[in-house]
Amino acid sequence: MTLRRVNVIILVLLAVAFLIVVQRNLLNLSDFLHKENSDVGMILPFESELSPDLKLQLVRRGDAIPVVITAVEDRLGAVVAAMNSVYQNSKANVVFTVVTLNDTVSHLKEWLSDIRLKHVKYRIAVFNPDLLSGKISQDPQILEATKPLTFARYYLPAYIPEAEKAIYLDDDVIVQGDIQELFETSLRPGHAAAFSDDCDSASSKGIIRGAGTQNNYLGFLDFKKEAIKTLGMRANTCSFNPGVIVVNLTEWKNQNITQQLEHWMELNTKEDLYSKTLAESIITPPLLIVFYKRHSIVDPMWHVRHLGSTGAGNRYSAQFVKAAKLLHWNGHYKPWGRVSSFSDVWDKWFIDDPTGKFHPVRRHSGDR
Repeated sequence: MTLRRVNVIILVLLAVAFLIVVQRNLLNLSDFLHKENSDVGMILPFESELSPDLKLQLVRRGDAIPVVITAVEDRLGAVVAAMNSVYQNSKANVVFTVVTLNDTVSHLKEWLSDIRLKHVKYRIAVFNPDLLSGKISQDPQILEATKPLTFARYYLPAYIPEAEKAIYLDDDVIVQGDIQELFETSLRPGHAAAFSDDCDSASSKGIIRGAGTQNNYLGFLDFKKEAIKTLGMRANTCSFNPGVIVVNLTEWKNQNITQQLEHWMELNTKEDLYSKTLAESIITPPLLIVFYKRHSIVDPMWHVRHLGSTGAGNRYSAQFVKAAKLLHWNGHYKPWGRVSSFSDVWDKWFIDDPTGKFHPVRRHSGDR
């Protein structure tokens, strides 16, 4: 056998060996891709660009962040917009607990089945209005403010008993920051909750029509009543807004916060402890009493409020509103109504009701 023929045979054998190695590597790569994507319907990496919702779902890692929000039937559009803003602006593993009444459940589920929300994790808790029996005033002048779900935040541990920490949000908010940052708000030892003070730089001294200056305890409680005087609280103490709460649920349960709040609710029905200038804030006085000098502070940029109050929201510049991490339209003028400040910001997160029952008044009436 000539040397030339030997060289040819060696080259052929090397080529065969190379092809075998390449084939095995390709088979191993195929098995790897199958295993890596078996839990997401075998979506290959290059296909993720075609599935942005799935991509968002895949990057959500870490422990669950419980967010509690209430859903009143005639305000479901607000709930959906708030949830959408939280979900789209965070990569955190957010799990919503939506507290509602029986007659709202089916409507809520249908709305949340929208393709833009189909990956949102949520569970529905049905509130029992009987919990409030004998605890709230039957004064017809404030019945609107005594809707059962207004008090749902008093019972937070009941909805998520397995959680140690959670966030409560009012429905008339839009979240523009990453909710993970709010969740990481530091609570001092022994504190069951954190709120934004009404004397903070972002929302200080809000003038609310019909209520006067409500940035201190005097705006919410009647300091002439003996039950209030004996507590030794200072009337000029800065109040807080309970539309955004970061909660240490372990401390809440250990300190029997729910029972304390119920005590002051019941006592008010007998002794009328709330300030006569109070405006749509009947859930706030018991919280002010129970958490007097016993609460931590939420960053004011995580609760920029008064956007629904007469003239108050207009004092914010467009640049400030854009920089805010959470916007709250507390007050009479809601962004889905005829008139409110910065309703265009809220519109960005609203998703049309598939049933057609809810619609922003501005759009429906042509007032936009």
